[in-house]
Amino acid sequence: MEVLDLIKTIAPEAIKILEERYLILRTILYNQPIGRRSLSDILGFKERAVRDQVVFLRNQGLLKIDFMGMYITDEGIKTLESLNPIYNHIKGIPELEVKLKKLLNIRKVSILPGNSKDSGMVLRDMGKITSKIIKNIINNGDIVGITGGSTMAAVAEEFVPDKIKRDVIFIPARGGLGRNVETQANSIAATFAKKLGGTYRLLFVPDGLEKEALEYIIKNEDIKESLNLIDNMDMLIFGIGRADTMAKRRNLPPERVEELISRGAVAEAFGHYFDINGKEIWEYKTVGLSLNKFKKLNNVVAVAGGAEKAEAIIAIATLNENMVLITDEAAARKILKLVDNAT
Repeated sequence: MEVLDLIKTIAPEAIKILEERYLILRTILYNQPIGRRSLSDILGFKERAVRDQVVFLRNQGLLKIDFMGMYITDEGIKTLESLNPIYNHIKGIPELEVKLKKLLNIRKVSILPGNSKDSGMVLRDMGKITSKIIKNIINNGDIVGITGGSTMAAVAEEFVPDKIKRDVIFIPARGGLGRNVETQANSIAATFAKKLGGTYRLLFVPDGLEKEALEYIIKNEDIKESLNLIDNMDMLIFGIGRADTMAKRRNLPPERVEELISRGAVAEAFGHYFDINGKEIWEYKTVGLSLNKFKKLNNVVAVAGGAEKAEAIIAIATLNENMVLITDEAAARKILKLVDNAT
């Protein structure tokens, strides 16, 4: 966008105003109805500055205000959508995507401005982008594996449903982890199926069963069917976890956690722990997707954000060059910094 670059040079104050108005519209969209003071607190702007911008946006027909607070109008939503690529260019996102794709040597990288750890709006935007990407690559007859976790739950929540019926089966890629039903792979797979017009199967196997219990439970016919679907999976949609975080979520003994970290484990995915070079450090025995199957998949969509996930993303990206990564600006810039420091 040469014109935008020219404006940056000759009238940088115009770029600043554009950014502020964009962020105000976006924040209202995700939090409406919202009052001016709350809007100021979320954005970290002075209330007076917010008031002036809100008056302008309302006069342009992009906002409406009533006793409940501020709302974005239909025209405001259209304007916001048109501004998305411009705001991304201001933040240098297209160039960042090219650099990260080349560095990680994977199929595609989509980056959302900001930090998903600090802003729920960024995480929601990641979910919307994931929705678009998956709709473009999913095919009738596909078996799609889903992992659990808070990121994947947020992604499923933001999926935009449509009226298309798809001959697609969603299946949890691994056994369940934790006690929160909303972040279980079973629940997330069901949400994906509902919003994408597909069907789903459940995997009633908790993570962390003893060997004897696992051997007994996989004799169940429903479990056998689910495991067969996993073995024939065409696509995986998954979150990338930090090794230390996931080890603690699994309630591993402190000495095991210390051992993993001391051996360089930085990432966890579907029960496997990896160092930054993608070397497997340890596997947490459970049922579900195998590492070999993961490496052979042609369609792999990973969603992970936050600077603290940078090393984990680097590690998992080494395992499958077909991976499509949806991440945020904070993680992307941290990855580039880590690589620069290592060279």
